[in-house]
Amino acid sequence: MMTLAEQLGYFYRQACDIELQAFKPGNVSIYADGHDMTVADFRLSAEVSAVPLCNPNYSLGEKIFYAVKATREAVACNTNLGIILLCAPLIQAIVDRKPDCTLRQSLQRVLTTTTIEDAEWVFKAIVLASPGGLGRSDAQDVSGKPSENLAESMRLASSRDRIALQYITMYQDIFDFAILIHYNAMRKWGKQDWAAVSVYVGLLCQFPDSHIERKYGSQYTEMVAKMMTSLSEELSSVERPEQVLPSFYSADKALKEKHLNPGTMADLTVATVFTVFLEDIIQIKSSYKNLPT
Repeated sequence: MMTLAEQLGYFYRQACDIELQAFKPGNVSIYADGHDMTVADFRLSAEVSAVPLCNPNYSLGEKIFYAVKATREAVACNTNLGIILLCAPLIQAIVDRKPDCTLRQSLQRVLTTTTIEDAEWVFKAIVLASPGGLGRSDAQDVSGKPSENLAESMRLASSRDRIALQYITMYQDIFDFAILIHYNAMRKWGKQDWAAVSVYVGLLCQFPDSHIERKYGSQYTEMVAKMMTSLSEELSSVERPEQVLPSFYSADKALKEKHLNPGTMADLTVATVFTVFLEDIIQIKSSYKNLPT
C-alpha cells in the first residue's frame, strides 16, 4: 500500500510524462526536442523533483526550493520551475485537505495562508533556476528579501506572469477552463497525451504565453494565437488526432525557427493533468467512504 506521499509522487511524475508525450508545437516533447533541452532532461527533472515536492515535512516554500535545487543539480538548467510552482500548492492542498473539502477549496486555503518564509524560499528557488527573461522589478524583486507573504508577492508579479496569476485567482485558468478541455478530449479520444495536447492548444488560443512575452513583448502574441486556433479547429474536425500531425510538425518548426517556446502553457498543461489525477484520488476516496456497510 503506497503512502500518500508516494501516491502524489507517482501521479506527479505521470503528469510530467504525459505532457512530454503530447505534441506541443514550440515546446519539448517526444516528437521534438528544442531550446537546448531534451525529453531526457525533463524526465530526470520530474524524477528528482518529486521527492522534495511530496515531502510531508516540508512547508510550501521548502517544497519549491528543494525541488528546484534537486533539478538544478541533476540537469544544470531550468526545465521545470513553472511546473514546480504550480504543482507544489496542489500537493499541499491534498496533504492538508479536510474530508469535506474539495481540492479547489483546500487549494484556496493553502494559497491564502502563505507566509513570508514561503516567499523567501521561493525567491531563492527562482534565483537558483534563473528563468529566461526574468528581468527585475522595483517591488518584491526576487534578488532581494521579501517583505510580503508569497501570495502577495505573486500578486505583484501577476500582471506579467500567468503562473503567478494562478496564485491569486485560485487556479481559475485550470479549474474553469483547462480541465474542461481535458475532460472533453478524453471523452472524444480516450487518450491522455492528446487530451494534454488539447489543453496546451486551447490555452494558447485564449491566453498569451508569459515565457514568450517576457522575452519578446507582444509582437508574436497574435501570430501564436492564430496558429493555435487553426490547430484547434483542425483537431476538432478529425476522428483520429494523429491525422493532425503534419500541421503540428509545421507549426513546431515555425515557432522554433523564431526561438518561440510557449513554456508557460506547457507548465499549465502539466498542472492541469495533475489536477485531474488529484480530483480522481479524492473521488475514489469519497466512493470508498460512502460504500454501504
